[in-house]
Order: sequence, then structure tokens, then C-alpha cells
Amino acid sequence: MSEWWTYRPSDFLMFAPATYWRLFELLNRAWWPLQPLLLAAGLAWLVGAQRGARLAPRAAAAGLAAAWAFVAFAFLQPLYAPINWLASGFAVGFVVQAALLALLATRADLRPLGPCARRSVGLLLCAAALLVYPLLAVVSGRPWRQAEIFGLAPDPTAIGTLGALLMAGAAGRLTRWLVAGACTLALGWCALGVTTLLTMGAGQGWVLLGAAGLALAGLAAGRPGRSGPRRPNCEVSTGSFGEPRDVRPAA
Repeated sequence: MSEWWTYRPSDFLMFAPATYWRLFELLNRAWWPLQPLLLAAGLAWLVGAQRGARLAPRAAAAGLAAAWAFVAFAFLQPLYAPINWLASGFAVGFVVQAALLALLATRADLRPLGPCARRSVGLLLCAAALLVYPLLAVVSGRPWRQAEIFGLAPDPTAIGTLGALLMAGAAGRLTRWLVAGACTLALGWCALGVTTLLTMGAGQGWVLLGAAGLALAGLAAGRPGRSGPRRPNCEVSTGSFGEPRDVRPAA
């Protein structure tokens, strides 16, 4: 024990990187052809959200609730837990996140934001989760069968969740707390993912770190459901594709 400082972070990994990436190949094989259906659904939602569809945030919350629960029961518990005993705890966190998002989907004051920096960041993150993240396997020299797909794999699901929540505003205090809680859990998973990937020596960890940093910048750019002297452009849209209007909670 006198030479504990000679250990590297990778020495504490409970699995080889190749074993980790193989999990996504097994996941994709088990659930094909769900991947193109998830991509199509995500892109359809993104088009509606970009146009300011009034129900887009609530639809996203409902779909994301299902996605987080699915990742818990299709990936974390059956595939990841056998090689990482902590994954069972992660699965519980994903179920909690699913419950938060399901509750958020019932909130009538969850509305799309009008044009602002926060919304633009959200759009960028959603597009990255759907279209860019699956390509990282091939870019990194791994088989395309190991691609991480939004709604199936945890990392792109967390990125897409942050993007969708950045595009939403809320007038009520409870809804704002639910949004904050869901963002916190998504960022928490990003932190765990970055730690795992960088410990494995995977450059993909920097992509996930960049996405999390961009989400934090978007959160700092404007607070949902409020506008004021410092952030006058981040307003809640109220029409079906409506004009942005500032919504303030009742005193």
C-alpha cells in the first residue's frame, strides 16, 4: 500500500474498453429495428419544436420519460450491471429521472421558448444527440454496430434531454423545479459518463464533456419562464406556433 500513488485511474476500471463498447453492439442487435424508428421520431419532434409547436415540450417530456426508463431496463440493468456493480444504482437514478419527466409532461405551464440563445443551444444539443453521437463509433474506429443511439444508449439520451429541456419554459414554480431536477440528473449522468470514457482513454469523453458544458452555458443564458433586464429575449411562446410572450408566475 506504500505505492498507492503509482496507480492510474484506469487501474480501477472493472472492465476492458472493448467489453464496454461490445455492450452497445449487443443492445443494438437485441432491439433492431428500433433505431431508425427512434431517429425518425426524434427528427419529427425536432422539426415541430423548431417551429414552436405548443405541445412540443410536453411531448418531449413524455417521450424522454419512456427513454430513460427503457435505458434503465434494457441497458443498465441487464447489460452494464454484470460488468459494473454500480450500474444497478445508475438504473435506479434513471427510473427516478423517468418519473420526474413523466410528471413534467403533465404540467400545462410547460411551454416552448421563443427565439433566444438558450433555445438555440437546445436545438444544437438535440441535433447532436440524434445525428452526431451515433457517428462517433465509426469516427473512433469502432464498428457501426456499436453506435450509441438516442433513446437506447444513456449518453445521447442525456444530451438530448438537456437539449429538449433548454427549449422549454415554465411559469409555475413546481414546473421550474422539475425542469431543474431533470437537468441536474442529466448533467450528473454526463459527469459519470465523462469520467468513465476518459478513464478508458476514449476521446469520446471530450465530446460528452463539451455537450455538458454547452448545456451549462445554455442554462446560464436564460431562466425558463421568466424574462427581465438581463435576459429579455428568453420568453415563453404561447401559440401553437405562437408569438413569444413573457409569462410571469402569480405572486
